[in-house]
Amino acid sequence: MPSNAGAQASHAESPERYVGRRVERVEDEALLTGRGSFADDLGARPGALHAAVLRSPHAHARILALDVASAEAAPGVVAVLTGEDVQRWSDPFIAGVRVPVQHWALAVDRVRHVGEPVAVVVARDRYLAEDAAELIRAEYAPLDPVVGIEAALADGAPMVHEAAGSNVVVDRDYRYGDPDAAFAGAAHRIALTVHYPRNSCTPIEGAVVVAEHLAGDEGYEVLSNFMGPFSLHAVMAMALRVPGNRLRHRTPRDSGGSFGVKQAVFPYVVLMCLAARKAGAPVKWVEDRLEHLVAATSATARLAHIEAAVEADGRITALRIDQTDDIGAYLRAPEPATLFRMHGCLTGAYAIEHLAVRCRAVLTNATPTGLVRGFGGPQVYFALERLVRRIAVELGVDVLDVYRRNFVAVDAFPYRAPAGALLDSGDYAAALELALRDGDHDELLRRRDEARSEGRLYGIGYAAVVEPSISNMGYISTALTHAQRERAGHKNGGIASATVNIDLLGGVSVVIASAPAGQGHMTVCAQVVADVFGLAPGDIAVNVEVDTLKDAWSVAAGNYSSRFAGAVAGTVHLAAVELRERLARIAARQFGCAADAVEFRDGRVGPRDVPERALPFARAASSAHWAPALLPEGETLGLRVTRFWSPAPLEAPDASDRINTSAAYGFVFDLCGVEIERDTGRVRIDRYVTTHDAGRILNPALADGQIRGAFAQGLGAALMEELRYADDGGFQSGTFADYLVPTTCEVPDPLILHMETPSPFTPLGAKGLGEGNNMSTPVCIANAVADALAPHGEIDDLRLPLTPNRVLSLIGFDDPPPSTPLEAARSEPAAGGGRALAASGTTDIAASPEAVFAVLLDPVALARVIPGCHALETIGEHRYRADVTVGVGLVRARYAAEIELSELDPPRSLRLAGSGLSSLGAARGSGRVTLEPSEGGTRLAYDYRAEVSGKVAAVGGRMLEGAAKIVLAELFEQLGQQAGGGSVRRRSLWARLLRMLGVGR
Repeated sequence: MPSNAGAQASHAESPERYVGRRVERVEDEALLTGRGSFADDLGARPGALHAAVLRSPHAHARILALDVASAEAAPGVVAVLTGEDVQRWSDPFIAGVRVPVQHWALAVDRVRHVGEPVAVVVARDRYLAEDAAELIRAEYAPLDPVVGIEAALADGAPMVHEAAGSNVVVDRDYRYGDPDAAFAGAAHRIALTVHYPRNSCTPIEGAVVVAEHLAGDEGYEVLSNFMGPFSLHAVMAMALRVPGNRLRHRTPRDSGGSFGVKQAVFPYVVLMCLAARKAGAPVKWVEDRLEHLVAATSATARLAHIEAAVEADGRITALRIDQTDDIGAYLRAPEPATLFRMHGCLTGAYAIEHLAVRCRAVLTNATPTGLVRGFGGPQVYFALERLVRRIAVELGVDVLDVYRRNFVAVDAFPYRAPAGALLDSGDYAAALELALRDGDHDELLRRRDEARSEGRLYGIGYAAVVEPSISNMGYISTALTHAQRERAGHKNGGIASATVNIDLLGGVSVVIASAPAGQGHMTVCAQVVADVFGLAPGDIAVNVEVDTLKDAWSVAAGNYSSRFAGAVAGTVHLAAVELRERLARIAARQFGCAADAVEFRDGRVGPRDVPERALPFARAASSAHWAPALLPEGETLGLRVTRFWSPAPLEAPDASDRINTSAAYGFVFDLCGVEIERDTGRVRIDRYVTTHDAGRILNPALADGQIRGAFAQGLGAALMEELRYADDGGFQSGTFADYLVPTTCEVPDPLILHMETPSPFTPLGAKGLGEGNNMSTPVCIANAVADALAPHGEIDDLRLPLTPNRVLSLIGFDDPPPSTPLEAARSEPAAGGGRALAASGTTDIAASPEAVFAVLLDPVALARVIPGCHALETIGEHRYRADVTVGVGLVRARYAAEIELSELDPPRSLRLAGSGLSSLGAARGSGRVTLEPSEGGTRLAYDYRAEVSGKVAAVGGRMLEGAAKIVLAELFEQLGQQAGGGSVRRRSLWARLLRMLGVGR
């Protein structure tokens, strides 16, 4: 197993070590001056076209017809890609588990979630492509959707994929030790059922793809901002029916965040490659915010039942875990990764001997899930750490004593967990005591006592998590049986690669196979190499752009699962040391000394005992380039080293399904104090303390930045963030008004504490720390809220996010019903669970009931009355087909609508019903209209209900009421003018906006 000996030797060469110091990021000047190299900044070849994606408004439906003729004839349109093209030129994506679930780059025959791509329009610019996409006429036959885990598991549930025969696509049981005996002999059996919601990440930069189909059989060339195309390179190449060397994939230097979710760009890489093939030119696609929220990816929702066998003193001897993940409409690579990434360390930081686990993954009519920062960890620890609190409550003991009695002992490392994780190093008890001491835990206890004495709601929460880093590529195969793994071939390891080069003028450069997303790769790599060669970080050039056709890489490469510090920076160190040793042998001949006597110090190279003979680094390195004939006999030509490394402990799953899922395991212990406002339900973080043991810290400033970012994201998951779906599968979180994320105003500054127990399994002793608070913070805050609301008990169903409304329901606050004005538009649950509106009110019209009724029965007059109506065609008695433009906020769509008048009782009443379909979604509604004579003419009363789905519902959740008010007011105003014989005056957008805001009439 690798040790830290090499690291210590290299640092001894330099009097001033850079590793471990707060070196400023070299990346920041370009970013802060607006000169970053982001994917959208790099442009494309001349003649490149732009793509817009038509997406499904339905959660589940058969595609009856797709008419693209009008789109193809639209100005500037070059091509329209459909499911037929995709079937002709590609194959469905492969997945880690073989089930009969076909996932194509475009929907074929059926759509299975709102936002699923149905067609791609390629045009001279994005605006023309978007306009043309609205001209595509898609006909659907809606099917019953499956929404949520319980619905997917229910008997007789509709099947998302009929060929699969079930919505359950993964179902495996695991047993380690003898859990039955442990439970039979336990003093206590304590259980808990928890729900973890769908949430995601919202990087400031969306996905970007620029694809080109090369001439002949050269394949495809792609630029995308994927954080590492390697693990999914084979998936994309196989879908495109080309060998891996015919898919060249490049990534830019800079990325506006990823947090894992940019893994979801890979289907669009394939999609844009096919679009470029059909268009005969390069194609560029840039994801907008709505596309990202509705259709990119999310963390899996999880339903977990967890039970512990507990001794009288609080020691946990066994766990039973039944966990089910909602993976969405398709089993999309790398899923079921979320279910199994934490498999080896399901017992967390605790020395628990026995374990029984059931793992299931179910299909639902929602966006497919994938990598989200800390994937798998938040779900595991929300169950496990909530259970630890419940154990303390039921036994009537201090929860801190439960931690102390169950932590893995310091002298037990490396510790083998029952499911196979080899916890490399740590001192968990010491980290807890550090948090209590330096976090001033006694002061938090005092604040809690004082608050409670005054009747205020104050609680303290804790969480202890083991943070894995450098994933074992074999962990996903744990979803298969041992016999299936034998047939398929065993998988293991986590290869990283790095290249270090010295040019003919002595310049040192580094190339890594890890595309950064804000972590500071260039800075840390420069620190590592500077220490090895006795140079300054400014002397080192680091290239973080990735090119699969030119760079050294392997399947495990990339920027995910906290690989950088332990694997990538460690491999850079190994390559640099190897190159330094080569240069030392070359210099030793020139100096007439042994190679181990050559010193690299302060930018010079020379004999350690005769420092005055030292040469500048560039001069010492130049002879290898300028005089290769003078190299020592047998010495390798060139000053360039490419090094591959894989952690020795990462073995394949064994016959008993034990798996060391990661190479290194950090530790995080969090505590926080929260106060809850009784009247509003708002949760205020009073103090947050997070203690990290991530092995050797390479750059404390960057480490703290990663911790703060993960904490902010974990805070969002705890209090704000949730991707919501209606009962009909309609997506309801399409804007930042509906999917709330924390800003600097909502995120307090945590107290960050560090301790270091270097890993014996990584070259620099470093472990990952960028994901830990995404795992620990949600449950730490939840435990604090539970302590505030039930200080001597437990809340059975404490669900995230803990929004004010949800917290108020837990407090038991009775909110009186709001008063209803005469004219109102209000959101209500739809009959099918969709986004619905109900509007009622009255308006006075200066015309007789007979005149008003006559307008409603006259198609020509009715066309003038309906807001946004372009044309009205009679298709039956009192039935019309209309071409109507409707908008909510800034989102507008052209609907092909049908309108019907029924229940006619002239001139007193009628029913008005309509339905429509557009590229942005579907809508339908029905309302009763009554006419009564009044002093000025007619008093019209209406009671109308409508349902909308698709993009309009996703982005208009907080605008629909106002929009309905505007549209109905305009409808009846124009009805009155038409009935009264006056001209119909179309209100300007500005006038309607003022009306919505209550200004003007």
